[in-house]
Amino acid sequence: MADRQTLEVYARRTGDYAARAFAPGEHKALDAFLDRLAPGARVLDLGCGTGEASARMADRGYRPDPVDASPEMVRHAVDAWGLPARVMTFDALDADAAYDAVWASFSLLHATRGDFPGHLRAIRRALVPAGLFYLGMKLGTGAARDRLGRFYTYYTQDELAELVRAAGFRVLHDRTGKGTGLDGSGFAWCQLTAQAA
Repeated sequence: MADRQTLEVYARRTGDYAARAFAPGEHKALDAFLDRLAPGARVLDLGCGTGEASARMADRGYRPDPVDASPEMVRHAVDAWGLPARVMTFDALDADAAYDAVWASFSLLHATRGDFPGHLRAIRRALVPAGLFYLGMKLGTGAARDRLGRFYTYYTQDELAELVRAAGFRVLHDRTGKGTGLDGSGFAWCQLTAQAA
């Protein structure tokens, strides 16, 4: 289940989130991911937020399926971009070979450590053979709430790669960097691209 306090933060701060939705370099990461896909590929945008990534996917001729646990975020994605966004939590993903790719950009970091491996396995099942998976996560250790009250679980780069491989993926590429969150605090991140093995 989605964390209630985290959802309350996103409900209050949807407009602020939309104003800064694409951090520097994220368009580049998304475009590089999309360039690996066939034209018209179906992409699950898991934790779509306010919809900017799905809007870009649609503009480039792909077929996004944007989902998010926050009704306010979903409403923004529909109203601002005309997307077929819908409310769905991570644990509701039960698709079987339905997507060519899954884009999970800084969304699964809100899952608990105990739930995370199951979410990765569900993503693997949702992908067609050799389907692609993008995962953006904040790096660190343990779990905590940020200054706004959002819940995060942190992993090291090696832990993420190991968990993704254990879920049935082959890691193709990963990179790290630094950013600033909605709460104003700095963080280290990892962006990982993998293929269903």
